[in-house]
This record gives sequence, C-alpha cells and structure tokens, in this order.
Amino acid sequence: MNDPIASKSMLTTLRRIGALAAPYFRSEEKWAARGLLAAIVALNLGVVYMLVLNNQWYARFYDALQNKDAAVFWREIIYFCKIAAAFIVIAILKFYLTQLLQLRWRAWMTRSYLARWMADRTFYRLELARYGQNDEGRTPDNPDQRIQEDMQLFTDYTVTLSMGLLNAVVTLASFIGILWGLSGVVTLPILGHDYTVPGSMVWIALIYCAVGTVITHYIGRPLIRLNFQQQRYEADFRHHLVRVREYSEAIALDHGEQVEHGQLRTRFGAVLKNYLALINKQKNLVAFTASFGQASVIFAFIVQAPRFFAGTIQLGQLMQVNSAFGRVQESLSWFVDNYDTVAVWRATADRLSTFEAAMKAHAGAASPVERAPAVNGAGLRTEGLGVALPDGAALLQDAALAVQPGETLMLQGPSGSGKSTLFRAFAGIWPFAKGRVSIPDNAMFIPQRPYVPDGRLRDALAYPLPATNFSDAELVQALKDALLPDLAGRLDDRDAWSQKLSGGEQQRLAIARVLLKKPAWLFADEATSALDADSEAKLYQRLASMVQAAGGAMVSIAHRASVGDHHQRRWTLVPEPTGSGARYRIEASEAA
Repeated sequence: MNDPIASKSMLTTLRRIGALAAPYFRSEEKWAARGLLAAIVALNLGVVYMLVLNNQWYARFYDALQNKDAAVFWREIIYFCKIAAAFIVIAILKFYLTQLLQLRWRAWMTRSYLARWMADRTFYRLELARYGQNDEGRTPDNPDQRIQEDMQLFTDYTVTLSMGLLNAVVTLASFIGILWGLSGVVTLPILGHDYTVPGSMVWIALIYCAVGTVITHYIGRPLIRLNFQQQRYEADFRHHLVRVREYSEAIALDHGEQVEHGQLRTRFGAVLKNYLALINKQKNLVAFTASFGQASVIFAFIVQAPRFFAGTIQLGQLMQVNSAFGRVQESLSWFVDNYDTVAVWRATADRLSTFEAAMKAHAGAASPVERAPAVNGAGLRTEGLGVALPDGAALLQDAALAVQPGETLMLQGPSGSGKSTLFRAFAGIWPFAKGRVSIPDNAMFIPQRPYVPDGRLRDALAYPLPATNFSDAELVQALKDALLPDLAGRLDDRDAWSQKLSGGEQQRLAIARVLLKKPAWLFADEATSALDADSEAKLYQRLASMVQAAGGAMVSIAHRASVGDHHQRRWTLVPEPTGSGARYRIEASEAA
C-alpha cells in the first residue's frame, strides 16, 4: 500500500520541525531559551570530553594490570574517581537544564497554540471544516490531543534527539582520530597485489554501521505510519469516552448503553489492532537492533585478536581500541538505536504541522458576510444575504431582512430549514454565508443548547464575564427573575452544572444571564423549548419588557405556537421550488 506519510522525505520532515521549533527561539523568551540551549550543548560537549579522558584511561589502567604495577593501578583508580565525579555533576546539570528547557518550551507553545486556537473563533471554524476528502487533506482531528499530548512529545523528543545527534557527531569527531591511530595498517592481498589499508577499524566501523542503518530503515519504515495512526485512534477513543460522560443522562434515558458500549469497543478495537501491528513491527526492529548491538560488543576484539596474540599490541591498547570502536560504532549507529523514537517524533511533527497549517488557514479568516454596527438607532438589516450549508447547498439567497427597535419577531420554519444557521450568520460566526449584515452592538444570542461551565455557580451565571463584575444581589435577582430561586443560595457551590441541572434549568440559567446583563437586542434560539407553558410565558414577558425598555428588539426561533403570543411579527421559511437556486425564502407577516 502506498504510504503517503512514510514516503515524505526526511528533508521535508526536518523543514516542518524547524518551522515548528523556530518561533520559540525567536520569541520574547528567546534569550532564556538560547541560553539554556547553549548550556545544554556545552554540557554535552563536556560529556564527550569525559569519554575521551576515559578512553585514554583504559590504556593506562589495563597496561598496569597486565604489568602488575600496583602503584600505577591505584593512581589510575584515583584518577578514574575524579573523572567519574565530574561526569556525575555534568550529568545532573545536563538532566536538569534539559528538563527545564523542555518545560519552558512546552509552556510557551501551549500558550501560543491556545491563544491562536481560541482567537477569532478558529476552534469553531476547525470543527465546521473537520472532515475532508481523505486523511492527507483532512482538517486535523482532536485538537485537544495535539495541544496537550503532541506538544509534550514534540518538545521532549526535539530536545532529546537533537542533543543525542549532536553528542553522536561530536563523539564521532573525537574518537575517529583515536581509532584511526590505534588501528594500525592492514595489508590485503587482492589478485596478486598487496594493498595497505590505514585506519582499518574506521573503515570496518563505517561499513558495519552503514549496513545496519540500511537494514534498520527497511525494517522500521512502517513505524512512522503506525505511530501516526496510533495517536489518532487513541484520541478518537478518548474523545468518545468524554462524550459518553457528557451525555450520560441522555444515553441512560434512551437505554443506549449497549450501543455506546459497542461504539467504544469498536474504537478500542482499532486502538488494539493498530497497536498490535505496531508491536509486531517494533519486535522486528528490536530483534535486529539488539543483535546489531550485541555483535558490536565483541566485534573489535575479534578483529584485533590476531594483533594482540602476535604481541603487536598490549592488553591496554586492545581495550582502548575496543572502547574507541564502541564509541565510533555508537555514534554511527545513532539512527539505528533511535529509529523507533524518530518514528514517533516524525509522526508527532506531522500532526502538529497539519494542525498549524489548519489554524493558519482559518485564523483571522474574515466571514464572507460584511458586518457593520447599526447607526443612528437603526435595527437589524441585511442586504443580499445568502446562507449555505457546509456542503455548498444554498438555504437562502439575496435575503433583505429588517427588524426595527421596539419590535418582537418570531422566526419559524421546518426543522432543518436553517433557522439556527441564519442566527449564526447574524452573529458573524457562520463562514458559509455572504452579503451584508448591520446589527446593533448591544446584542446577545441564546443558543439551542446553552453552555454551562463547571465550577462555581456564580461563574456559570456571569459567563463569559467575570463574576466580580456583578454584586451578589444582582446575581441572586437574576436567578429569581429566571425562576431559579432554589439556586439563589448556592452561588459559591462548585459542581458539574451541565450534569446536575435539568434541560429546563439550564435554559433558565441562560435566560438568567440575559436578565443579568440586560442587552437591548436579543436573539433566542428555542430558548424555552424545555419549559412548561406558564414558565415560558412569564420569562418571555420579562425578556420582551427588558429589550423594549432598552430601546431594542427581540427575535426568537420557536416551533411552539404559544411563543407567537409574545411577538408582534413573524418570519416564515417557505420551501422554494426545486431548481430555483435556494431551498427556502422568508415571508414576513404579522403575528396571528
């Protein structure tokens, strides 16, 4: 199967990673970030220097053992303790500063992405455009996972792998000269001619690691795609778990446990199936890398054994050759040893890159609707307003609508005819609309399903404004006016209000917000659909009195005929004939 993710060149991936990483090191925290990075680089160089000293120590120490020289032996033991102490200090500092850089970087990226995701309703536009034609062109799924999990993985792996690669390069540069000098000259008889090969162990290490890298890439290549998919399947499973929790009451009332259980099992089955495939590929990779690593332990001894037994080199030099070969081989095998981690890192970078591209595409995207504040006491007015569905199907075309101050108007029409979508166009959040909308600034919208955040009741009531903007007396009065007197004494209670309050109570809480903030213009979308007729009548009377006293107007969406008793005018969405260009038109009339 053609794998579009795995087939991308490493150069493209590195460019993506660079584009993701660069902003932090150019941000307002750039000097702290660069300072930490420079310190970590210096400590990595210090680690390599300690390894070089340790390699030189091998020769002296093992020669002392072979010569039974006790004085040199104890002197080298003391020297080793000094090297070890310095190594421990460097390792501790390196660990701490690396973790600190990862933490600061993740914090900055999270703040940056959260700000852009929430700005200009980008989060809303991404959800509307969530499904594309295929996985490659698809708008990113599960932005919560990308912000919470992928950023942690990206910052951790970027620092760890880049420093590991730097360490490997510096170690190679430091030890390849040592290994070259220790290898001696090997004479190879080929076709009757003798060829001398200087630095034989260096060439052997290069060939050994080149073969290992090619085989590792061939075995481990599918891990990139599988890691990408694993992250997505895990996020989908977690997302459905959250939905079951959020809609627990509705599921319980519908006796939908078995259906949701089946959905969860299906999603978890995808997690397990992909993870099993991932394990099988990792097993093959581990089998090769473990064999490759174990063979390297004795490889240098086997190659240098003839020289040692011939008396050309002593035990100390043999151990030094083995140590140097091990360092060169480890450096050249960095890709082999870290292939699995690189695959996860690359998949994570791909996920963040698509998320970044999607946010850039939608951030600050102006709505096709031209919105302007109403002037000189004018009301709501539209010119050439067209409203469509995400698939491009036109609901309305060239609608010219007007609502004057002091009016109360009800919008009616068949279910699915676009009543709520028209409100979204008025609010300026619907990207599939065009035309011009003039709307007063002091307007407030009540959606079909109000959002009730968890936490203190006073914060849920004042949302999205700070609760400190209102006195306790104002908050209590709003609850009482919205027919929620039982909640008046619970302003500081913390709870999952969306779970604890009934649908009618949540609607009344949304109306309490309106009564608290007293907007002049109100757009109510099925705001009382869960209320009894008596409560509905009382609340609509209060809402109508509020907007009229403020010199505004009220526009409501409702299916109940009783709601019309509280409105003067009516807009009705009437189906248009097939082929007319739009599915509906709006007819205005006086309320019955």
